[in-house]
Amino acid sequence: MFNVLRKQASSRWWKLPAQPAVRHNSTAYVPPAAFQHVRRPPPPKEKPSSPTFYTSRASYYDQVISLEACISTAKQALKAENLYPLPDFARASIPPPQPFWKDQTSLMSLGSVKMTPSRYRRVISLLNQLDEYKRIAEVSGANELADNLTELLSEFENDNKAAILASSKRKPVQFDEYGRTYTSGKRKESSARVWVIPVQKPEESTDAAPKSEPLNLPASAPAISAFNHPQPVQVTPSNILINNIPLNKYFPIAKDRETVIRPLQLAGLFGAYNVFALVRGGGTTGQSGAIAVGLARGLAAHVPDVADILRKAKLLRRDPRMVERKKTNLRKARAAVSAIRTTLNLDADEIRRGPGSSGRIYYNIAFITQLIIILANCHENSLSPKAGPVPF
Repeated sequence: MFNVLRKQASSRWWKLPAQPAVRHNSTAYVPPAAFQHVRRPPPPKEKPSSPTFYTSRASYYDQVISLEACISTAKQALKAENLYPLPDFARASIPPPQPFWKDQTSLMSLGSVKMTPSRYRRVISLLNQLDEYKRIAEVSGANELADNLTELLSEFENDNKAAILASSKRKPVQFDEYGRTYTSGKRKESSARVWVIPVQKPEESTDAAPKSEPLNLPASAPAISAFNHPQPVQVTPSNILINNIPLNKYFPIAKDRETVIRPLQLAGLFGAYNVFALVRGGGTTGQSGAIAVGLARGLAAHVPDVADILRKAKLLRRDPRMVERKKTNLRKARAAVSAIRTTLNLDADEIRRGPGSSGRIYYNIAFITQLIIILANCHENSLSPKAGPVPF
């Protein structure tokens, strides 16, 4: 009963009618002077054009990123044509690289950033990889890709590339009026000047040789075949003079003589040319190597077909190996002097003869101390009236 009355009272007295919401269309007036000390938010920053904008060397990294993107694009284009990776035999047929990139100073001005040696090496490695893809495209006939890579790489190549390539080419060997060639060769400290002259074969006589009368042999005599009596072989002699001395007298060592005649043996022209050489400086090994280089160059000029054989044998270029210089505190370039430490076990006779009789001995402090003690004992025994054997 009590709950019912409470429910009726609450519904009558506590439930009030809902009032409509009041909407204010005007705001309070704020004077402009009140905004003088208010911090306004900064304007939004513009989005940087490059992801490397906030690095200390944005232009350098932009250049590296662009080169890496070109490498990726060229590699995908070659893979699409089944031109990469190449097998070993196909890679050997690609022409060798001839890059002449700009130096550090030129690349610094091109990228407007300091080019340290490490950064320069990184850029050059990327350029070499692009150059490899360009050479593959040129050989395989992908002309469009090759042209695009050539245009890209031309910005990084040296301006005087054509002049450098022209100067690096070896001048052709000239022949004089007598058919001789003059070449030079070097090895270590030796230099040689070599003249190669074709051997003049003797002219065959035009007069008919007198016919010999046939031999009247009995019928029972065996038949004489041409194999039993071969025709004599005419060998044209050739000379190899070094400083106006024959080869076998100038080089008494067989190894040096083999080095000189090796180009003739490889080319199969032994006995076909006379060789005259003037050599100066160095020893027998360097002089024989210098003559061999000059002789090989002369044979390549006379017979161009053997140039590839001599080039594969590495006879057309100078051997760059030189004697390594002697170092301080060393016996030679790398050999050090080893000190021999020995204990002193000498008898009286060796002491009187001296230690130099059995060879050079390097003494240490203990050795010298023991030697002084033994010599003092010997002196005391020699002064005593009854000198016995020297105690050791």
